[in-house]
Amino acid sequence: MQSYKPEDVVKEKRDVHPSIFGVIREKREIEDKMLKVKHRIGIYSAKGGVGKTTTAINIAYALSSMGFKVGLLDADIDCPNVTLFLGINERIKEYPLKPIEYKGVKVLSSAMLVEDPSKPIIWRGPMIAKMVSDFLKETEWGELDYLIIDLPPGTSDAPLSIMQLLSLTGFIIVTTPQHIAAVNAIRSGTMIKKFNIALLGVVENMSDGEPKGAREVAEELGCDILGVIKKSDKISMLSDQGKIPVLEDEEAKEWFMNIAKKIAEEH
Repeated sequence: MQSYKPEDVVKEKRDVHPSIFGVIREKREIEDKMLKVKHRIGIYSAKGGVGKTTTAINIAYALSSMGFKVGLLDADIDCPNVTLFLGINERIKEYPLKPIEYKGVKVLSSAMLVEDPSKPIIWRGPMIAKMVSDFLKETEWGELDYLIIDLPPGTSDAPLSIMQLLSLTGFIIVTTPQHIAAVNAIRSGTMIKKFNIALLGVVENMSDGEPKGAREVAEELGCDILGVIKKSDKISMLSDQGKIPVLEDEEAKEWFMNIAKKIAEEH
């Protein structure tokens, strides 16, 4: 059987850019590193302020409370918030990176790698993309049933790197009842579909109980509504205190556990 080198393929197919082989090699390195991580689920929306971090954290801890081994990756490199929501102040100073286990969930964030996380991380796109790649290649997650990934808003840099480099089980999109949030959530879903990644469903946050934005997203993208998180001062208060709503409040527990159970049933 005739064998080909990457350069031979480029000669034969002029529309293939040589850099694609670097991406392929990098993806293989990441897959080798994450062989023991069964399911990788991104929590995503192109619009900021819809509650992606709240959703990611509480889904992670809901799954953990069901007995699953869970990791939580804060992929918002230049504006990390997971550690603030959890009240984690520890720092990581060694490679390979070892996530900090907090209340049964392994957590990793760029905020753990800087001396003062309150100061802005001012990086251009290529540095952010490299940091995402390093997180994926250099972290010792061990055996996990689920890795929940809290993505930043937008449709470039970190989300793009995650979609290119990591074989994902799928994405959960977060929206609010507002039409503008739904429009941006649909943009997110369209990007996900371009990469042929599964859309696991949509969650409506800060809802009045009837899924308005989520229904708009689900109808446009042809996906399921996984659940509704009602607008709750208690969730906001607990998050501000560095506490986990799903572990502290019965209503929040019910809402997020319903979502987690749907995830576990399917994956």
